[in-house]
Amino acid sequence: MKQLLIILTALMFLKPILPVLEYAVNYDYIVTNLCENKSKPELKCNGKCHLAKQLAKASESSSENSSEKKISFEQTEIVFFQEIQPIEIRQIYFLNKTSIGNNYSNLYFHLNDCAFFHPPTFIS
Repeated sequence: MKQLLIILTALMFLKPILPVLEYAVNYDYIVTNLCENKSKPELKCNGKCHLAKQLAKASESSSENSSEKKISFEQTEIVFFQEIQPIEIRQIYFLNKTSIGNNYSNLYFHLNDCAFFHPPTFIS
């Protein structure tokens, strides 16, 4: 299953290159039979006109496929709407209020409370 998926993915990526590969493989046949400028050898077309047509066809088919995909995607758009429910915030009242007390004691101690800063003395 995994190998099949890899092969299909590779073919999808190589699809735009197929006209170039076909031109390279069938070069002699395209130059002698399919070239539109066989009567004008000074142009040195060598079948490039046929290759250009094939590439244009491939790009048209890929652009048509991509536009069809976009249209089908827009047709299957699903919109979901749900009304937002209001939220009620209720205030809670406590009936039993107990006093914690007002016994605050400052236990912070300054280490350098008694010491005064003296700058260093200059000895000359």
